[in-house]
Amino acid sequence: MKAIRKAVFPVAGLGTRFLPATKAIPKEMLTIVDRPAIQLVVDEAREAGIEHFIFVTGRNKDAIEDYFDLPYELEQTLRARNKTAELAALAEVLPVAGATSFTRQQSPLGLGHAVWCARELVGREPFALLLPDVLVQAPRGCLAQMIDVYAELGERANVIAVEEVSPDRTHMYGIVGVGPGKGKAFTITQMVEKPPRGSAPSNLIITGRYILQPEIFDVLETQEHGTGGEIQITDAMIRLAATLPFYGLKFEGRTFDCGSKIGFLSANVAYALAREDIAPAFRAEVQALLGKS
Repeated sequence: MKAIRKAVFPVAGLGTRFLPATKAIPKEMLTIVDRPAIQLVVDEAREAGIEHFIFVTGRNKDAIEDYFDLPYELEQTLRARNKTAELAALAEVLPVAGATSFTRQQSPLGLGHAVWCARELVGREPFALLLPDVLVQAPRGCLAQMIDVYAELGERANVIAVEEVSPDRTHMYGIVGVGPGKGKAFTITQMVEKPPRGSAPSNLIITGRYILQPEIFDVLETQEHGTGGEIQITDAMIRLAATLPFYGLKFEGRTFDCGSKIGFLSANVAYALAREDIAPAFRAEVQALLGKS
């Protein structure tokens, strides 16, 4: 069974919910404390052993490519000022040469289309798909947990990270049907995108982490437009499930939907409180603010 070496990051979205900030700054570059959100997702992939990071970009996303490049002028200035800690922080996040690739999604045709745009860079091997709007705070990264399960399955499986939501919210998400268990995972019997209230097969939603076999590209090549006139990855996975197995994993950790303002702000608070260097002072500030509200 082939190891998961490559990960795809779809970063071509317009970020309209964060205008006017995203008029000039890619939404993926908005910071969680002092790191861009995309860096936290890349860190998760790196922890899981990913070697090649593939970004599907769009117009006005050059800042992402620049961020993962070597900043010569900045490094020279920091060296001249003897800013060793800052230099070390830059070196920590810099990928090794040749580990990042960038391709364009010229038209906003949906997540499925964005994934298809990465087909030549991925090749014919299984890969991870991480949505940058979703952050997972966990003792061990969500993707690392998924790769452990993938290795245990011992077959050409697809793995989707899932989490529970209140049953009255299932109509807002993609939902999976639950079949027999297999180790820490379970067989996915069906996938339903935003089922009508009261008709969901479970309360387990599809989150923004996937391990997919390369056959998904063959399906996406002929996938018809779905909800919103876009090519949906869920529609393609439903078709692929007819020939290859899909498994769900209820991972350990908490997710933050950074595509929404509340999720983004909550992530900032949670990640700040997890930082030993700033948590005590920040907690005091939050308590003071709440005391005034």
